[in-house]
Amino acid sequence: MPFDIPLRALPAALAAVSVLSVTLAAQQPNAHQSAPVPDAAAAVRTSPVSVDGRLDEEAWKAATPITELRQQRPVEGGAATLATEVRILYDDEALYVGARMSEPMGAAGVHAPLARRDQLLASNGNNGSFNSLTTDKFAVVLDPYHNHLDEIWFEINPAGVRGDQFNGDPSWDPVWEGAAHADATGWSAELRIPYSQLRFSRDSAQTWGLQLWRIVDRLNEQDMWSFRKRDESGGPGYFGHLQGIVVNHRPRQAELLPYVVSKSQFKYASPGDPYNRSRDMDVSAGADVKYNLTSNLTLDATINPDFGQVEVDPASLNLSDYETFYDEKRPFFVANRNAFNFGGTSCYFCSNFSGLGVLYSRRIGRPPQLNGWVSNQASFVDAPGDASILGAAKITGRTSSGYTVGLLDAVTGREAARYVSTAGGAERSQVVEPLTNYFMGRVRKELRGGATTVGVVATSTVRNLAGDSVLTAQLRSDATAVGLDWSHAWQNRTYRWRGSAVLSDVSGSANAIALTQRSSTHYFQRPDREVTSDGLFDTRYDTTATSLRGYGLYSRLAKENGSWLWELQTNIRSPGFEVNDLAFLDRTDYQWMNANLARQWTKPGSWYRSIFTIAGAQQEFNYDGLRTDFERQAYLGVEFLNYWNLRTFVIRQGTNDNDRLTRGGPTVRLQGYNFGHLQVSTDPRRTSVFDVTLRGSKGFDGTASWQFRPGIALKPASNVFVQLSPSYNWAQSQQQYLRRVEDPTATRFDGQRYVFGYVTTRTASLETRVNWTMRPTVTLQLYAQPFFASGDYSSFNEFLAPRTQVQLQYGRDIGTIVRDPATSKYTVDPDGATGPAAPFVFNDPNFTDRSLRGTAVLRWEYRPGSTMYFVWTQQRSGSDAFGDFDIRRDTRSLFGDRPDNVFLIKATYWIGR
Repeated sequence: MPFDIPLRALPAALAAVSVLSVTLAAQQPNAHQSAPVPDAAAAVRTSPVSVDGRLDEEAWKAATPITELRQQRPVEGGAATLATEVRILYDDEALYVGARMSEPMGAAGVHAPLARRDQLLASNGNNGSFNSLTTDKFAVVLDPYHNHLDEIWFEINPAGVRGDQFNGDPSWDPVWEGAAHADATGWSAELRIPYSQLRFSRDSAQTWGLQLWRIVDRLNEQDMWSFRKRDESGGPGYFGHLQGIVVNHRPRQAELLPYVVSKSQFKYASPGDPYNRSRDMDVSAGADVKYNLTSNLTLDATINPDFGQVEVDPASLNLSDYETFYDEKRPFFVANRNAFNFGGTSCYFCSNFSGLGVLYSRRIGRPPQLNGWVSNQASFVDAPGDASILGAAKITGRTSSGYTVGLLDAVTGREAARYVSTAGGAERSQVVEPLTNYFMGRVRKELRGGATTVGVVATSTVRNLAGDSVLTAQLRSDATAVGLDWSHAWQNRTYRWRGSAVLSDVSGSANAIALTQRSSTHYFQRPDREVTSDGLFDTRYDTTATSLRGYGLYSRLAKENGSWLWELQTNIRSPGFEVNDLAFLDRTDYQWMNANLARQWTKPGSWYRSIFTIAGAQQEFNYDGLRTDFERQAYLGVEFLNYWNLRTFVIRQGTNDNDRLTRGGPTVRLQGYNFGHLQVSTDPRRTSVFDVTLRGSKGFDGTASWQFRPGIALKPASNVFVQLSPSYNWAQSQQQYLRRVEDPTATRFDGQRYVFGYVTTRTASLETRVNWTMRPTVTLQLYAQPFFASGDYSSFNEFLAPRTQVQLQYGRDIGTIVRDPATSKYTVDPDGATGPAAPFVFNDPNFTDRSLRGTAVLRWEYRPGSTMYFVWTQQRSGSDAFGDFDIRRDTRSLFGDRPDNVFLIKATYWIGR
């Protein structure tokens, strides 16, 4: 069987959850907060309601108004400055919420920018909001399961702009109605939320968690119904209760979203290239399906999916041995992704830190892994850009016994590349990505009113290598991971212990596993690695092994409520831990620990509105016992009375052993540094908002770096939002790895020389975003990022010996170095003309890179759930070997580079009930 999905692992995992559940459930939950939570009652809708925002229907009089809102900001616990009335109705199909917000200044006092859906979700945050608009708005937040964990957020502003999110995920876009209306006494809003878009218990008489928010922008005031202090962790555990809803008939949701895409691409094609044309056109069609399997489990499936990205990934300079992480932007994987969250982490302050995730959905439909292998063999290549996804499906929801479930399965097709090894040579073909099945199963159980959760996960990647010798030698045949995570809070959720543990197992040919061991994630081949084994987890570099196993662990114990806060954390990855087939893992072989003490002031003083400060330290050891990280840090964040914000922190990083700097060679010492960060942002309610960041470091070896980011957000009109984010970086390093050279005379490094360079890098970019909203259903989004980077190498060196930070410069401390200007090559004789070491040659590594990436997207939601997109994407790039930084020259060169233009029209049509 080519696809052996490990469903067999789920019963055992469920059994583990059950055992732990019994233990934790025996503990009695504490009250979620010291004060009793409020109750509200919904009334039956007895006459028609037109969702127009006016609240003039007779039906609203049957509902008892909710009026007691309290300030969370700026006067914590104070009575709301302005009156608010909220009424709630229900019928057999939907929940209705009507709200009346008074404003003594009338419509003139109401701030209502026009924006696209979800753009206002981040507005009016505690630290301001540089990346989004601020606005008056009303929000209703539901916990329909009443499990004290779910937050289903619906919001609207006076211009009728809607927003929604599920457990913090704004990609969730349910089909619901909302309207608003402003008049001489304030503004009002009406919301109709169909039951088909929610998940709740099968009981006919419902009790839901409920929270209500009102934002008054001109007062910078946030009012809430079920009050909690700002120094409490908050969330659904503090929600009030919504009672009185009786659901006699559970709607069976069924949705079909067919789409058609027309795509035209115009690009430069090299003369003589038999595969690539300057113009390509394509039309495709597919469909997404959503169906309720039961009242609480939903199937989402996609057939011939369109996974084209509307916005391109930003450019960056990466001289490390780590892969660059990019956010997922494809709709199918973004929607409901909270159901698959595992190994969640949080920290007051931490650096060089990663969570124990097991799903990075961009692995599904990734660029074929052997495209690079083919390119190295060929002059001309016809290679697919991405592995085609034949189909994908996921099941999410909650069972009647209280288990939250997420199941995902996707199949990507077999992809082949055609190529010729030399111009005019015989054509060859090579499979660059095999038929592959990806699976993830996630189950979580809530206990003690949501104060405790226990969950399990299982993932699998299975590739059908079909006897292809190249695929078998290069790729792992299968990969499996199983894990357990937990979160346990007590004493009014003041204290919390959370953690996760994962076991991994990958298999393949001996060559494929050897490649895995030698990869930058592991570096098993390090000659000074201390070999240990317990029979299951081995650190030995074994070129005959056909499997590799490992484990990861994360744990955090913290105080999360109150004025004084603290945390203790540990994060561990064994050398053989490997989950990159379906997750994102940059490195292994470390045991990291962290401690922080924090103090917060949430009530305004004579010169501030709030203060948050942290002091702490962290360190890390590899499995050889070498200390690879040690730093001390301090942070200060202040919101001033004028709503400006200051955020600053300092880090002192010591000189430590580094087992990665030589990229598979012996351990050397990495020089330490002092680092500082200063960020100031202005009042986010203003027409012009500034956010300026300055950071810099000074190395113990005399090198330095600094970064300047003067961002500005402009609101020239109520329906236009412009964001400019320029950035300039300048950095020096004398420990930039270049290459490895075999030399039997280099006895201290086991016959190898590891060459490093002293490099000065400069990068400059300007991210520009423009959002123009004609009306809430019609928006134009523009994005552009010119990017320039250069690296200027001024000297080259090698380490004196392992476990030392002393470096010897060629031509000064040891040997000779000569650059040939005709060939731009360096010749190094490590011990001079009379020594036994052989000279070696390498190319001048200086570089100057440039790129321009941009998109223009016109989005029209022509009916609820149905949308048309008109998209233009352009990318152009170029490079030279100058090494210096000349923005005028490089800008001229950039606009002389040949562009790659893509024009796309996509239409979707929502069919549902």
